[in-house]
Amino acid sequence: MTLGSTTKKPEAPQPSRGAGTPGKAARAAAAKSGLVAFVGAGPGNEGLLTVRAAELLSQADLVVGSPELTGRLRHLVRGDAVVSDSTSPEQDPRMLARAAKAGQLVVKLYEGDPFIFGQAASDAAACTKAGARFEVVPGVPAATAVPAYAGIPLTSDAAADVRIIHASDVSRLTEATPSGSLVILGVEAGPVDLAKLLVAAGWPEATPFTITWNGTTTDQLTVSCALGSVSADLKAAGVSLLMEQGPAVGVVGQAASAHRNLSWFETKPLFGWRVLVPRTKEQAASVSERLQAHGAVPEEVPTIAVEPPRTPQQMERAVKGLVTGRYQWVAFTSVNAVRAVREKLEEYGLDARAFAGVKVAAVGEQTAGALREFGIKPDLIPEGEQSGEALAAVWPPFDDVFDPINRVLLPRADIATETLVARLTELGWEAEDVTAYRTVRAAPPPAPVREAIKGGGFDAVLFTSSSTVRNLIGIAGKPHAVTVIAVIGPQTARTAAEFGLRVDVTAPKASATALVDALADYGAAIRDTAVAAGEPVRKPSERRRGARRRLRLPTLDN
Repeated sequence: MTLGSTTKKPEAPQPSRGAGTPGKAARAAAAKSGLVAFVGAGPGNEGLLTVRAAELLSQADLVVGSPELTGRLRHLVRGDAVVSDSTSPEQDPRMLARAAKAGQLVVKLYEGDPFIFGQAASDAAACTKAGARFEVVPGVPAATAVPAYAGIPLTSDAAADVRIIHASDVSRLTEATPSGSLVILGVEAGPVDLAKLLVAAGWPEATPFTITWNGTTTDQLTVSCALGSVSADLKAAGVSLLMEQGPAVGVVGQAASAHRNLSWFETKPLFGWRVLVPRTKEQAASVSERLQAHGAVPEEVPTIAVEPPRTPQQMERAVKGLVTGRYQWVAFTSVNAVRAVREKLEEYGLDARAFAGVKVAAVGEQTAGALREFGIKPDLIPEGEQSGEALAAVWPPFDDVFDPINRVLLPRADIATETLVARLTELGWEAEDVTAYRTVRAAPPPAPVREAIKGGGFDAVLFTSSSTVRNLIGIAGKPHAVTVIAVIGPQTARTAAEFGLRVDVTAPKASATALVDALADYGAAIRDTAVAAGEPVRKPSERRRGARRRLRLPTLDN
């Protein structure tokens, strides 16, 4: 076993700062003296929020914005901060200025960039008039972000002319000359009528026109049209069947045709898939991040709750034995076991050095990762299937010449199986099976989640153990037949089959990372098949009866 350093890390040297470049602490102190920050929240994807915007949100005393904006970013805001709806009368610029002059840090949120089709300029003028300090934090504007997420370069070496117009400004639309790239915001107001206006203004009917709904989010949908055939092109793309109405950005001009070859966001293998992750929140974090990288929308539903053992004396004796050299091996069969032992050691002021001279085994890569985070490199990890049985199969026999001690500490859950203990005994080892934690079935998820599970609202569900299968069905019901079932290994597949579930994806090796990637390969195969057949790409949940919804295409209100 190799130990990592567990001593307190020295503080990183701070870079020198000029007199005009205050550090984070100085900026926080300045903010607390009273400030109104007009912050651009970007076009919808949280990952496009600027670092400065996130910093101010974490320090704010008062956050003002639309319910959609504040709801999207609420987790970045201090728990004791006041969050207010920007449409309420009491949140006019004069009230914000008064709050800042009283010493509060106020953040007002705007879609996209605050100075592009926003009210921040007039709000800032009101602060100036009231003598309140203010700051403008630019945001990524939808006019550039949405085309980029649709794979549309607005400029090129041959054409650098870009104009941005809002659909409500009909006079500017009719005056737009047919050259360069024209970006139109608010296209959801009526794409067919907008196209007619542009054709009447002199744009050729064959001019490419892309429309992107809900840009930069996992609900994004881009349709390539020609100005003269928008209605037919939308119908041919199945828009009326695939999505509901939402905010839309249009791009008119030859640049729009690049979408067909440069689309990168909507072509992710699990794009827009709603994937159920039935694990504890701590365990699901890395899985959710990898799902998001493949374009999915993960939803974590805990199926078990982890609690301390009813009698802690066993764990106390085990820690004492670990320190005094009682054990030759410690075998960890779950991430929860690693966490339980680590917490008990830290309770006594100990760290990973307590494992000095002890060999450590891990049941799989996830458990091994938890050990490495603690500063411990495992000596034994089974290859292939990662389970107690697999660990037992590779466990070395006791050798009284090379092994000075024959005891193995096995910190586990209260419901662990006896396979590993029996195998260790056969090999000549004395296993001390210690209850490190208890697992209890979690409370049922909210009713909408249960309905989505049983009604086909999820596109896929990931099962990382047999217990997640049993517990999810126990607290929420059986997944719908259209839902893709992905399992981590053969044992989990057998359990799923026992409950009548059709297993669609099995990870090539028993790790959560491999399971997510296997699901992504499955999603990519579905997409490739649909594209090759010239059919719209549909998610599994869209195949259930009643899942298709018609998109209303309103006319432009002149």
